[in-house]
Amino acid sequence: MTGTQPTLLIVDDDKNNLLSLKKIFSRESMNVLTALDGREGLDLVRKHNVDVVLTDLRMPGLGGDDLLSAVKTLSPDAEVVLMTAYGTVGTAVEMMKNGAYDFVEKPLKRAAIVKTVQKALEKHCLVVENRTLKQRLMGFEKKAIIGNHPIFRHTLEVAIQAAPSMATVLILGESGTGKELVARAIHDNSPRADNPFVAVNCAALPETIMEAELFGYERGAFTGAVKRRDGRFKAADKGTLFLDEVAEMSPAVQVKLLRVLQEGEFEPLGGTTVKSDVRVVAATNRDLEEEVKRGSFREDLYYRLNVIVVNLPPLRQRLVDVPLLAEHFLSLYAMRNSKEIQAISNEAMELLTSYYWPGNVRELENVIERAVVLTREKVIGPSDLPSHVCKGERIQGQVTFSIGTPLSDIELSMIRETLRYTKGDKKLAAQLLGIAPRTIYRKLDAMEG
Repeated sequence: MTGTQPTLLIVDDDKNNLLSLKKIFSRESMNVLTALDGREGLDLVRKHNVDVVLTDLRMPGLGGDDLLSAVKTLSPDAEVVLMTAYGTVGTAVEMMKNGAYDFVEKPLKRAAIVKTVQKALEKHCLVVENRTLKQRLMGFEKKAIIGNHPIFRHTLEVAIQAAPSMATVLILGESGTGKELVARAIHDNSPRADNPFVAVNCAALPETIMEAELFGYERGAFTGAVKRRDGRFKAADKGTLFLDEVAEMSPAVQVKLLRVLQEGEFEPLGGTTVKSDVRVVAATNRDLEEEVKRGSFREDLYYRLNVIVVNLPPLRQRLVDVPLLAEHFLSLYAMRNSKEIQAISNEAMELLTSYYWPGNVRELENVIERAVVLTREKVIGPSDLPSHVCKGERIQGQVTFSIGTPLSDIELSMIRETLRYTKGDKKLAAQLLGIAPRTIYRKLDAMEG
């Protein structure tokens, strides 16, 4: 696209038709390029980022069919719409099998051709957006944000979409679910990635110094302030400030934070107003709505923070991710401790994947690190796990999904979980699911394909 305008290339050897179409689509707020033959059109595709190509099918020299093939090679995301006379409709339909988006019949009707081109543009934008989201998701995964469960993937997609914006993000989740990791990933995938990411644990700051730590102070602002000091907001200038356990803020600090979010400015203790260019990402393991009802958290601040919400599920709701996480931590801590540990035994993994995990991913990480350090074997077994994991509360046969999870994802998760429960016995799994064994084989083939 050129700026905010989509780019449309029109190719037609009929000059009058070409000029008429250019006039129509220029009024549709499009950047319109024109060419009188296929070769000229192909040159324009090489030189410009073309979103949609509208081309006549029958032209001297390089026809619409050859132009279609060339465009799909040079610019695979560009959509191609064919203009065709009645006698060549069959050919146009065949071209759709080769990648054309659609065709319109001559004589052209303004409303029909505008609608078709707009739909082609919508598809192009959707394809580009999906690819961009996948690329960002790959970037998230490189930051060791690991998980394939549909609930977790949906959570990451929300974070990915929020990352490029300036919107305040509120991350909710139990302790140990990875809130800071997601906050860092949001920063790393934002336009502020080259600027500071500053993390503050509000629960770790005594109430008496929290205001000074966040906003700074001038010399003489209070007893012991022998020189001025910048706060965390200043340190995060043009970057991201992550406020973990934001519910622990005192009422006085909540007021100052609200002002920063509303006005983009704050006052250091004993100082004058300072402009702030900081994106705030906040997190808490508390129910802020309940805190508002109790009067311990400001309602106006809650709504300022609650622009985009990222809900991190507890590990017990995505037990299918435990093997992925466990293997990641095994590799990490085996390398750090220079130990040659090859794997986790099936018996140990079964214990890990049925444990309740009240401490979530952080607890799993600690368990694997302990096992790596203490084991004398090359395979981690049940005896290398702490007793509370081996004997603690277990989860059997539970699979949890969020509203909006695609049915195909639910099917696959149910099959995976049931097979894990039956230790790979497909016939037993089919009986439990009430389906034929061949259905499981077919679904598994589709998953692997």
